[in-house]
Amino acid sequence: MNPVVAVLLKIAVVLALGLVTTLAGSPLVRTVLRLADTPRRTKAAAEALGEEPERSPGIQAASAQLQGGHWIGLLERLAVYACILAGFGEGIAIVLAIKGLARYPDLRATTTGAAERFIIGTFSSVLFAAACAGLAWWLTGLW
Repeated sequence: MNPVVAVLLKIAVVLALGLVTTLAGSPLVRTVLRLADTPRRTKAAAEALGEEPERSPGIQAASAQLQGGHWIGLLERLAVYACILAGFGEGIAIVLAIKGLARYPDLRATTTGAAERFIIGTFSSVLFAAACAGLAWWLTGLW
C-alpha cells in the first residue's frame, strides 16, 4: 500500500472513531444510568412480601443537580480517547482528577443519587472511550 494512502487511512480511522467515541457514548451512558436506576423490586412485589418498598435515590433525577454533565461527558470521552492513543496514561488520571475535584462540592452536599450518577456515568464513559481507542489502535496497526 502507498505510504501516503496508509497514513491518510490511519488518520481517517482515528478521526472517525474519535467522533464515535465522543457522540455515541452519550446514549450508551444514558442507557447504563437508566438500567442502574431500575428498582430491584416493584412496589407491588414488596407489599406482597410484607416489606417496605425500596426508596431509590433517583440516579436519573440527580441529573438536575449535576448540570453540564452531557458536555463534560463529551469532553471527557474525547480526552480519554486522545490520551490512550497518544500513550499518555497519566492524562487519564488528570482528566478524572479535574472532573472529581470540580464536582466534589456537588457530590458532598447531597443525599440524592448524584454521587452514584457521577460514578456510574464516569466509569461507563471511560470504558467506552478506552474500548474505542483500543479499536482504533488495532485497526491502524492492520496496515
